Amino acid sequence: MKYSFDIVGVSSILHFFHHQQQSWDNSDPQGVEYVGSHICSLDAVLESVEPVLPKWGWNKDEVVTTVIKFWMNNSETINYWKSRLTDAGTNNLLVARVADTEALRAELDSLLNKE
Repeated sequence: MKYSFDIVGVSSILHFFHHQQQSWDNSDPQGVEYVGSHICSLDAVLESVEPVLPKWGWNKDEVVTTVIKFWMNNSETINYWKSRLTDAGTNNLLVARVADTEALRAELDSLLNKE
């Protein structure tokens, strides 16, 4: 199984919590998770990813490797989001997406096919 990781933005804690509640209420399993962290660091992001691994039965080593590769290859993106998180203040989170690539592809296809 292959995995995808990307930083998608900065969000208020309340908005992120509301999104998470909606996704928990959704009975359709998707294999796509959004995680939040108060700190834009590799350690903090890995810590936020750990709780979702058992939910989907994902391979921990492969997910961690995917996150680390993203961190190693995207320093400009990380610095950009680190600045945006600092600018946003303490009531905000860095939001990232981790997904099984097949589930992510299915989610994107469903978005494109909606009228």
